[in-house]
Amino acid sequence: MRKSKFTPTQRLEILAQADAGAPVADLCRQHQISAATFYKWKKEQADEADESKRRIKELETENARLKKMYAELSIDHGILSDGYAMLKKCKRPSNPVLFRGIVGKSFAGKSNRG
Repeated sequence: MRKSKFTPTQRLEILAQADAGAPVADLCRQHQISAATFYKWKKEQADEADESKRRIKELETENARLKKMYAELSIDHGILSDGYAMLKKCKRPSNPVLFRGIVGKSFAGKSNRG
């Protein structure tokens, strides 16, 4: 396989000239490439752009999922911190049944699960 004499940067510059309005035939003649090569480069650039857009969409979806997970874990952490603080205050409750009732009531409205 023959090595290309154009770097990816040079290819992009040629494609940019075409996007700016330069006739394709003139560009091909000036850079000594065939029209087929030019359009192959153009297709490769479009495919890379599509791949980049797809990857960005995947990353945005994953980011949203992780933000939701973080929010849920933050709520859970708050609930557990409150419970730990209550347990720390009353190391040994005099009436364990009453203590469970108090703790149960204080956390009844704080559930973040459906």
